[in-house]
Amino acid sequence: MNDTEPLALVTGASSGIGFELARQLAERGYDLVVNAEDDTPLQQAVQRLRTAGARVEAVRADLRDPEQTERLFAAATALGRPLDVVALNAGVGQGGAFVDTDLADELEIIDLNVRSTVHLAKLVLRDMAARDEGRVLVTSSIASTTPGPFQAVYNASKSFLQSFTEALRNEFEDTGVTLTSLMPGPTETAFFHRADMDDTKIGRQDKDDPAQVARQGLDALFAGKGKVVAGSVRTKAQAVAGKVLPDSLKAEAHRRVAEPGSGDEG
Repeated sequence: MNDTEPLALVTGASSGIGFELARQLAERGYDLVVNAEDDTPLQQAVQRLRTAGARVEAVRADLRDPEQTERLFAAATALGRPLDVVALNAGVGQGGAFVDTDLADELEIIDLNVRSTVHLAKLVLRDMAARDEGRVLVTSSIASTTPGPFQAVYNASKSFLQSFTEALRNEFEDTGVTLTSLMPGPTETAFFHRADMDDTKIGRQDKDDPAQVARQGLDALFAGKGKVVAGSVRTKAQAVAGKVLPDSLKAEAHRRVAEPGSGDEG
């Protein structure tokens, strides 16, 4: 690594939006520390990034575990260089009726999406505050604005992240530290398959390009914006509609696309 280049940390970087955030940060001149849970996909991502000319350090860590979260931060800062950009992107979902899903799966959503984000943000932001410099991107979702039948815990976790990020942005007002919330809609990643939602309408519908989502997110980050709805015109229109519709109607609309078997209808 060249210690004259700025350094970025990206979690959940082995595929999807996280991989694109890492790739595009490299294109913008950043050295990378990338993290994911599974070793093989992470190493494959690192190889792709290095082939494209990126300077990359990989840290395999399961951020559902607080000790491994601490280990990731220690490894990222052991390089002796400040983290100029941090993308807190790791997340997981689970579809299905709340009474039917396993409690362990729901608690993993909270551990990864919520707890690990708070944990890493505490470590990262204390460092940035001491330097009065740094940028943090938190991957929320337009799901944060909608009650999510059949994704109840996932949507709630994203609502937490949205509120959390906007609150911290206010705390860091008039400093050199900025926070930006990235709010994608349904995106072409492995998310819906991993969440057991292949038979739902939302799982089967056309989705946004993760490269487009990442680009819009990074553009907002470097412009110092507080949040950005990223993706297609359809996703942006959905977000606009969500501002005026009552929660009861948004919940019903979500039910129609997320209920198990809804993708088999008509």
